[in-house]
Amino acid sequence: MNLLISDAWAEGPAAAAGAPPGGSMIQFVFLGGIFLLFYFLIIRPQSKRAKEHRAMVDALAKGDEVVTNGGIIGRVSQLGDTFISVEIADGVEVKVQRQAVASVLPKGTIKSA
Repeated sequence: MNLLISDAWAEGPAAAAGAPPGGSMIQFVFLGGIFLLFYFLIIRPQSKRAKEHRAMVDALAKGDEVVTNGGIIGRVSQLGDTFISVEIADGVEVKVQRQAVASVLPKGTIKSA
């Protein structure tokens, strides 16, 4: 029955003597280096972007021209704690969550579009 799986026989104490003495320490240093690499390349920039987005959403004011995550361009007409009303055309308002605002546009962008 050992056609596909071969038996694993334990090595004697001579195999353990050939291991480098600081092998486990090198593994911890390598693992720490990988964690630092992930932190500086992925985690830190993402938290910085989230902090900037939170500050932008908190600074929204009536009359700001915004783009939502869905791509709708409009002017903020009403502000609430969690929702804002965005006027996308004359007399047409859409209610969206504050967090759905992707960016604030410079004044006059809607007229030029």
